[in-house]
Amino acid sequence: MQPIRTFNVTPSLPPRLEPLRQLAYNLHWDWNVDTKDLFRRLDRDLWESSRHNPVLMLGTISQSRLQEVAEDEGFIAQMERAAQQLEDYHHRLTWYHKNRKLSAGSKVSAIAEDSESLPHGYQSLPSDQTECYAYFSMEFGLTDCLPIYSGGLGVLAGDHLKSASDLGLPLVGVGLLYQEGYFSQFLNADGWQTEHYPINDFYNMPLHLERHPDGSEIHIEVDYPGRKVYARIWRVQVGTVPLYLLDTNIDANASKYDHDITDRLYGGDIDMRIHQEMMLGIGGVRALTALGLKPSAFHKNEGHSAFLSLERIRVLIQEQGLNFAQAKQVVAASSIFTTHTPVPAGIDLFPPDKILYYLGYYAEIFGLQKEEFLALGRENTGDLSAPFSMAILAIKMASFVNGVAKLHGVVSREMFKGLWPSLPVEEVPITSITNGVHARSCVSPVMQGLYDRYLGPRWERASSGDTLWDKVTAIPDEELWRYHERCRAELIVFVRERLVKKFRERGASVDQISQAAEVLDPSVLTIGFARRFATYKRATLWMRDMERIKRIMLANKSRRLQFVIAGKAHPQDIPGKELIKAINHIIGEENLNRNVVFIPDYDLNVARHMIAGCDVWLNTPRRPREASGTSGMKASMNGLLNLSVLDGWWDEADYVRTGWPIGHGEDYDDPNYQDDVEANALYDCIEKEVVPLFYHRDAEGTPRGWVSKMKNAIRINCPYFNTARMVREYASRAYFAASDRYFTMTSENYDPAKELANWKNKMFDQWYNMKIESVDVSEGEQIQINQTVHVKARINLAGISSDHVRVELYTGLLNANGDIVNGTPTVMDYQGADPNGIGIYTGNITYTSSGLQGMSLRVLPKHEYLSNPYDLGLILWAQ
Repeated sequence: MQPIRTFNVTPSLPPRLEPLRQLAYNLHWDWNVDTKDLFRRLDRDLWESSRHNPVLMLGTISQSRLQEVAEDEGFIAQMERAAQQLEDYHHRLTWYHKNRKLSAGSKVSAIAEDSESLPHGYQSLPSDQTECYAYFSMEFGLTDCLPIYSGGLGVLAGDHLKSASDLGLPLVGVGLLYQEGYFSQFLNADGWQTEHYPINDFYNMPLHLERHPDGSEIHIEVDYPGRKVYARIWRVQVGTVPLYLLDTNIDANASKYDHDITDRLYGGDIDMRIHQEMMLGIGGVRALTALGLKPSAFHKNEGHSAFLSLERIRVLIQEQGLNFAQAKQVVAASSIFTTHTPVPAGIDLFPPDKILYYLGYYAEIFGLQKEEFLALGRENTGDLSAPFSMAILAIKMASFVNGVAKLHGVVSREMFKGLWPSLPVEEVPITSITNGVHARSCVSPVMQGLYDRYLGPRWERASSGDTLWDKVTAIPDEELWRYHERCRAELIVFVRERLVKKFRERGASVDQISQAAEVLDPSVLTIGFARRFATYKRATLWMRDMERIKRIMLANKSRRLQFVIAGKAHPQDIPGKELIKAINHIIGEENLNRNVVFIPDYDLNVARHMIAGCDVWLNTPRRPREASGTSGMKASMNGLLNLSVLDGWWDEADYVRTGWPIGHGEDYDDPNYQDDVEANALYDCIEKEVVPLFYHRDAEGTPRGWVSKMKNAIRINCPYFNTARMVREYASRAYFAASDRYFTMTSENYDPAKELANWKNKMFDQWYNMKIESVDVSEGEQIQINQTVHVKARINLAGISSDHVRVELYTGLLNANGDIVNGTPTVMDYQGADPNGIGIYTGNITYTSSGLQGMSLRVLPKHEYLSNPYDLGLILWAQ
């Protein structure tokens, strides 16, 4: 029966409890221990059953209980403290306000407190300009009562918003609000993963529906073939950062298919994926416009949102009168792209005919032929059969591109080097900003209290050079160990309760339920493994030799070992599901039910218990296929020791003092051989290093060596692998510069953008007429270390101004193929032109090491508005 009228019923709170409403609707409670304790105190059972959703709690709790706490002076005092903390949080002086000067005539500066220096040369913004950075992501993992995430990418995005709020950045998030979100995992009696998609009740979640002043919903529209699709906008308040989420499940859309665009995260076929990515990118830009926001920088978190660049160009063409080349300069100059993909197979690729069918109208607006338009998403623009790559589109429409760890930066430069075919791979303009995690969100309340007491309250954002971290050594070993043992005990209680609940849900026997209530031992060394069940992560590597691992686990009763495992496979990833099934079968077949536990339905809540209560965090991907791996960072912040292949973040961590490496970073051609070698290395490490260190206790029962390693993990990893550092780095290296470029490009009626576009066209026309006439070197083949070598070059610039080229000497060691590797460029000086108009350039070089060295000479474009000299892809090398 359809209703004739609907009502949005909101909780009725006694006037004295009205601050609870504001606290519930701001996700600041997710990383504020006092506020979380407040809602838990309100009704502990309801807090758990609601998946830690304070909005749902307030809507379902009995009025009698509300009246009771309204008269509880202790509760009121705690509520008022929490409300004051939120108020103070909104009005504090932030890192952004200290570092980013927006008044006329000022310069961007850094403060010594954070030991972070910002790049020089930023332009000050006019006093009437307001900055706004828009962060687009397909998923956001903020808290377990908002299940609109699937894994690490989403959790990273959520932590990014939280730290942006902590730092005071003027950032807004943009995403999609999924009616069913990502699936809940259910394991049948055979251990096979099945999926259940619970319906999200948006009106009982910490969401605000954006409305016009007259109370009507704000709707945006996106053009799809033959129709328009409408979406409304919901807001999640993440501290001071708003996250805007689009929802197409509304009456304005006549088609059920259009309702389902925001149905499931990563659900459906290739057509649904294009529909979702159009809504995210194109719809997201239109949503910001409808809300009156004018971002000065756009950050694409993965390639899913790359269509936003097409929409921004359209607006500049149709509303500002620019042509395509001019509009592209504005868009690229103010865009940032972060790739999280270490393998080409992870990139969204769409058939050319699909792109033209769904987005061909943009080609017409841009004035581009079909193949010119498709070339925006192709590496080899001459390959007319090549698919359209969202990552390539995102790179071509960005002035700052980065991977998410140092090793991932190397992998990404190798993956995308074809876009700069004449450039040495190490100079491909893809850098890296190593991921981090949000400290207050992942460190257990128990450990947070310890850190607050010994390090002070600002440990969560203190940088690596801060003397605060020296105080970690002052934490008594016995106290740190006692707190960690409490976390392990809480994990085991949680695991038992969750297993009992899940077993009952699937109708397990009484014996199975009784056994589930007794799994694990709170005094035993506990190794945790929790992540997405993709095959390259090798979740069963530790089971490769079951006889050996069982001996390690069980042979010595006083030195036992146990495993806690969790994770989901994508619904369409059958090999990933097979891994989950295999693990559960082996647990039963080997009679390891008490010693090895698979926790069903992995989510943020499960993760928080595991990263606090395990002793060791295990990670076994095939190097270099792990882009970052943030779960290990979270574990380390709680004092856990990592045991991992040298991939992702662990490759650049201090893996000796804060854990153990598996192998030495070798690469293998034979995956079976690699599995054998690394499984044996894992067993050796556990048996000979991990187990002895854990069980070597002093007279008081404290493992001093283990605790020393825990302190190193906290002291060394906590300040660096932290989104406070990460977001500061994005701000100082990307956001500030992109925002400055935006204001530059759009000033004086877009004159700089028009100038840069015209200059680029001329450079493409004239570049290939340029010729390096001669290169004269002052010395012969035999020189000594630190001997100065003078070089003079004669270059026919073919009418190009000397102000618009940069001539460099390129020097370095030669590899076995005779190529210069890791070369160093030295800019040559322009001395004027000879009577024939040939440009004369001079420069000096020296070599600081012996051996066979090389030198070359190259010419690059130069313009004050270029974001980098490789922007055009033009480079002339001496032959």
